[in-house]
Amino acid sequence: MSDQMQFIVEKLNQEPFRKNYNLITFDSLESMQLLQLLNDVLGEIDPKQAVDIREELPEQTAKRMLSLLGILKYKPPGGISDLSAFRQGLVTGSKPVIHPILHWLLQRTNELKKRAYLARFLVKLEVPAEFLQDDTVADINEQYEELIETFKNLHKECEQLKTSGLSTAEIRRDISAMEEEKDQLHKRVERLKKRVETVQNHQRMLEIARQLRLEKEREESLAQQKQEQKNQLFHAKQRLQRAQLQLKEMRQAVADLKPASLMKKLEEEINFNSYLVTEKNPRELESKKTSVYFLQKVAAEPAMTQSDLNALEIKINEVNTQINQLIEKRMMNYEPSDSKFLMYRQQASIISRKKEAKAEELQAAKEEVSRWERQMLQKTNQVQELEGSEVLKGDEFKHYVNKLRSKNTVYKKKRVELAEIAAECGVLQRTEELLKQRHEALQQELQAIEEKKGISGYSYTQEELERVSAVKSEMDEMKGRTLDNMSAMVKKLNALVAEKKASLAPVIKELRQLRQSCQELTQECDEKKIQYESCAAGLESDRSALEQAVKGLLEECVQEESNYHYVNCMKRTLEIQLQRAKDEMKAYISPDPGERRKAIREQYTRRILEQENLGKKLREKQKVVRESHGANMKQMKMWQDFEQLMECKKKCFLKQQNQTAIDQVIQEEGKDRLVL
Repeated sequence: MSDQMQFIVEKLNQEPFRKNYNLITFDSLESMQLLQLLNDVLGEIDPKQAVDIREELPEQTAKRMLSLLGILKYKPPGGISDLSAFRQGLVTGSKPVIHPILHWLLQRTNELKKRAYLARFLVKLEVPAEFLQDDTVADINEQYEELIETFKNLHKECEQLKTSGLSTAEIRRDISAMEEEKDQLHKRVERLKKRVETVQNHQRMLEIARQLRLEKEREESLAQQKQEQKNQLFHAKQRLQRAQLQLKEMRQAVADLKPASLMKKLEEEINFNSYLVTEKNPRELESKKTSVYFLQKVAAEPAMTQSDLNALEIKINEVNTQINQLIEKRMMNYEPSDSKFLMYRQQASIISRKKEAKAEELQAAKEEVSRWERQMLQKTNQVQELEGSEVLKGDEFKHYVNKLRSKNTVYKKKRVELAEIAAECGVLQRTEELLKQRHEALQQELQAIEEKKGISGYSYTQEELERVSAVKSEMDEMKGRTLDNMSAMVKKLNALVAEKKASLAPVIKELRQLRQSCQELTQECDEKKIQYESCAAGLESDRSALEQAVKGLLEECVQEESNYHYVNCMKRTLEIQLQRAKDEMKAYISPDPGERRKAIREQYTRRILEQENLGKKLREKQKVVRESHGANMKQMKMWQDFEQLMECKKKCFLKQQNQTAIDQVIQEEGKDRLVL
């Protein structure tokens, strides 16, 4: 335990804490001081935790610390088996709970900073299932998960780049190796020059080789230009096809539209385009410019060291603290009239977000329509290339489909008739085969009986005689038999017709009744259909009204939720202010002079006295300055006059020296002339 405390004290005395503790002072810390110290350490790991615990409730402090410790994956030591006891000890600032946490945090501060930084982006927000039923919320949640995955990949790449960076020694070795290779190449070039100089017409050959290289480069550039022109031609053809398709669609649309509807459609399109031009695109352009400016600024900055990063983090923490103070001042100076403006601002922001979302959806729908139009145009071109004829559209396609349906119906009927005929033919063939087999069996039996009686061939002779007699009688009775057959056939047909009429009479009677019931049922079906359509229309209108009501209630729910959160924030602010007032009152009426000195009133009273004393001193000093002002100004004027007098003397002296030098030169020239 002493080793643990010694380690904690050493770490707290170092940067960035600089607490100047020893074992005795650290052990004598109270529970609130221990909690504040733990909060300071957590604030070093995660800057969002850097708050004053006196300004929030103990339950909120414990909840915030427990959530951060859960993110950092801290596990309580084995001595604290009950989680509720651990929470209670954290709330009360118990030393057996706080000391192990401090020891664990200070052992791995850098690692925990990285984990806390990643937790800000990787800990997913739990969205209730009922909110995910909304398409907008579901799409935003999917984008949020995709951004998390993108952040993971980018962070991995960043870590790999940090770990795989080359050292300066390796870069120097590479530079020296490249310089050696460059020297070797220079030597090889010199040797080749010496070798080429011995060849006849080497200059002409070098010139030809140079021209060949230039022509090859030119050939490559021309090939590249040719490919670019082909691509441009292909894109131009595609644009032409799209323009033709748009022209055709516009003509069709204009043919069916009225002037009023066309004007309405144009007004909607103009409104949408004006929104894109005046609001959405400038805002996106401004955000892009801002991001580009910051990126250029970051790129122009020199490489930053760890100390620079630490200084920036300290500056960020200071700015965040100032922002929090300004927010607190704003909430303290809050006026009730601002709530209405806040509500209107929230509604305006919600409407603007919805407007942006709908504009993006419309833009995506337009892009989707254009993409499908391009695909349809490609498919149409492919069909025309394969078949050589145009694709049927509209009424022509419907007529062609109806014609195919009628042909399909006739084909099905004929196929059923062919199946019936084939089945009947199979039955007749089977009957014929059975009769032939039976006839052959009877013939064999008759021949066996004739051989047994000793009159073999009798049946054959009898058959011949019968055949001859039958032919004769047939020839004799052909006319009468024909007439008899015809009369018998007529009678038979009449009997069959009468029989069929008698058998069909009840069926026809029943069919008449069924037809009448069918008409009644058809009429009833039409009436029911009309009732169904009217009921469906009413239900559809009710459904649309209910949807509108649900949308209004959802918007009202969102507004009430925002009001609820706002009221909660105001409640917390008022509770904090009330607690401060209670603490101030408690400190003010406390008999302890030390506590009374901590009161804000006493502090401000002391500051007022100090400022009054300072004002008195400054007024006395001002009085002294005013009294000596005239004499000082007079003395300053005398010094200025003295300075001007000395400057004038200096100029006169310089002028006299120059005149003396000129006179000497003139005298010397005169002497020289006299000598000459």
